[in-house]
Amino acid sequence: MTQTIDEYSVFFLYAAMAVYAFAFIAFALDLARRSAQVGAGNAVGVDGSVTVNERVLEKVGAGAAGAGAEAAESASVATTPARAGFFSRGGNSVSGGSSDGGSTTKRSLSLRLGVAFTLIGFLLEATADVLRGIAAARVPWANMYEFSMTGTVLIVGVFLIVITRVDLRFLGTFITGLVLILLGISTVNYYVGVSPLPPALQSAWLVIHVFVASLGTAFFALGFALSAIQLVQYRRESIVAGAKFWRLKFMASLPDSTRLENLAYRVNIVGFVFWTFTLIAGAVWAERAWGRYWGWDTKEVWTFIIWVIYAGYIHARATRGWRGSRSAVLAIIGFAAVLFNFGIVNVFFHGLHSYSGL
Repeated sequence: MTQTIDEYSVFFLYAAMAVYAFAFIAFALDLARRSAQVGAGNAVGVDGSVTVNERVLEKVGAGAAGAGAEAAESASVATTPARAGFFSRGGNSVSGGSSDGGSTTKRSLSLRLGVAFTLIGFLLEATADVLRGIAAARVPWANMYEFSMTGTVLIVGVFLIVITRVDLRFLGTFITGLVLILLGISTVNYYVGVSPLPPALQSAWLVIHVFVASLGTAFFALGFALSAIQLVQYRRESIVAGAKFWRLKFMASLPDSTRLENLAYRVNIVGFVFWTFTLIAGAVWAERAWGRYWGWDTKEVWTFIIWVIYAGYIHARATRGWRGSRSAVLAIIGFAAVLFNFGIVNVFFHGLHSYSGL
């Protein structure tokens, strides 16, 4: 019976990965659409809506003489960014011309499909995670395979919750792509059958400590995505200021680098709070399991290194005025340390925390 339930769990996980792939394609098509619309001189909002001047379309379609000049003029007005409306609810487009009686706003079908596929994939993966827990008769995060599944569920879950408050759907390609990579590595390299817990893991702290660590990782992943796009956007703004050619045209439809930096900072602070609790809870659990709070085990050291990096990021930005690319680089280094802690330390370093199951 246990093996059958685990097989169902694997089936739902593969189904989730297939749906995430569709979501990735839909989000990528939305970015391609943004690039095409920006290149055509239309204003594209963060929500994927496109503001098009109808009078220009009519003249272009009828082949009227002189339409090209008027189209250029209309495009220059339509592409003027209205930064204040970037994250207003209700799906405003980034355009100063939306109030013009001769304009129309087109919604992005690919963006809506991307969100819908992501939600379906999340439900399928959550089902796989729950079935794995039922098969094991415990929480499903006791080894690398289970932690990968639970961690990616939380990454997608945090993303879906956040986009109900702030329109960050433009991160969909990055989030679904990251989840697909992590799940691909996990299913190929980390899968193990259901097995009993080692004595040290038979504790209520397994539920608390590992779950909070996974939740902190989910927020760090979102902050990493924002920081990476911030760096690209900062570069684009510098190039545009110098009147040079820029290939990634869809970046013109995304928030400016300052807005991205502020969002990344807020998300990383939430992740830092969870990671601080993770560090404290781990010390308490270590005292219960091994009779000491700290033993300089490799896993303990890297958990502390991650905490120090993000503490430095928050402190430097708040008190030293580290803004722009420097803060983004620190956030990216922090998440790289998280990935190293998970993918390298857990697998290749042996110590008291060697519970990868491999």
